[in-house]
Amino acid sequence: MIKTLKYRLKILLKKIRNLLNSSDQLSKLMILQDRTMSSVKTIINSSNQINNLLVLQGRTLALQNVDRAPFSSIKEAEFKVFSQSGEDGILQYIVQESGIEDDEKTFVEFGVEDYSEANTRFLLVNNFWRGLIIDGDKTNMNKVRNSDLYWKSNLTAIDAWVDKESINQLIGDSGFSGKIGILSIDIDGNDYWVWESISVVDPVIVVVEWNSVFGPKHAVTTPYSAEFNRAKAHYSCLYWGASMRAFEILGERKGYQLVGSNALGNNIFFIKKERIGRVAPVTTKDAYVESQFRDSRNEHGELNFLGGYQRYREICELPLVDVTSNTITTLKTLDQ
Repeated sequence: MIKTLKYRLKILLKKIRNLLNSSDQLSKLMILQDRTMSSVKTIINSSNQINNLLVLQGRTLALQNVDRAPFSSIKEAEFKVFSQSGEDGILQYIVQESGIEDDEKTFVEFGVEDYSEANTRFLLVNNFWRGLIIDGDKTNMNKVRNSDLYWKSNLTAIDAWVDKESINQLIGDSGFSGKIGILSIDIDGNDYWVWESISVVDPVIVVVEWNSVFGPKHAVTTPYSAEFNRAKAHYSCLYWGASMRAFEILGERKGYQLVGSNALGNNIFFIKKERIGRVAPVTTKDAYVESQFRDSRNEHGELNFLGGYQRYREICELPLVDVTSNTITTLKTLDQ
C-alpha cells in the first residue's frame, strides 16, 4: 500500500514538474511575443517617421522649385519621395505651372504594383488629391486596401487586368470621369493602345512609360494583344510598349504637348497644349534619353544585363506597328 502511494506521489510530482516547466515555457513564449510585438511596433513607427521625413523633404524641395521655376528642362525639377526616380519633382512642377484647379485634383494611375513606389502617391499624401489606382495583382491591391494609407486618404484601389476594351468601364465604374489632373500609365505592353482608347477621363497631364530601346527616330509600338505579357512576348523582356516618337504623335492627336522625359529614361510627360504655361515644349529629338536599365533576360530567364546596342540587336527583327502608316515592320527594316 505504501509503495503504491509512493509510486502515485512520484507520478504526481513528475506531472507537477512538467506543468511548471510548461508554464515556464509559456511565460517565456509570452515574453518573447511581447518583445516581438514591441519590435514590430518600433519598426512600424520608424517606417512612419521615415515616410514623414521624406514627405517633409519633398515638400521643401517642391517649394524651392516654385522659386527656381521656370526650368529649361523638366529634369531640373526632379526629386524622389515615392516615385521610381524623379517623377515626384517633375509632377509637382508641372502641376504648379499648368494651374491645376481644386476640382481637377484627381488622378488615375494603373500598373502600380503595391503602390509603395508610384507617380501619384506623393500627390495623395502631400497635396491631398483624390485618386484611383489599378493593378492586375489582387495581392498588391489587398495590401493597399489593408494599409493605413487607405483609410487616411481618398484613394480607390481595384484589382483588374487593363486592356483597351475594358479601361473606360473600369475607370467609370469606379466613380471617375470628366476632367482630372493626372493620368499615369505603366503596364509594360499595351500602353500606347490603352491611352489611345481612354475617353472617360480628360486629364490635364499624362505620364506614360516608354521604351527607349526602340530609339528616337521611329514611331513604333508592339502590336496590340489584350493578353500581352512582357515576359511571354519575348524572353529578353525588352519587347514591350512604344517609342517616344509614337507617343508624341498620339499626344499631338489628342491635344497634348510633349514636355520631356525623366533623366532615367522611362517616363515621359505631356500637358494639354492650352495649359502648358511656362513649361518648355520639346520634341522627341530634344527629349530622347537612352535608359540605363539593364533588366534584360536570357533564354533561361536569368538577368544578363544587356545595354546599348546589345539590347537593340536582341529585338530588332520582332514585329512592330509603325503608327504613322499602321503597318507591321521591324526596327531592322526601318533602319535599312
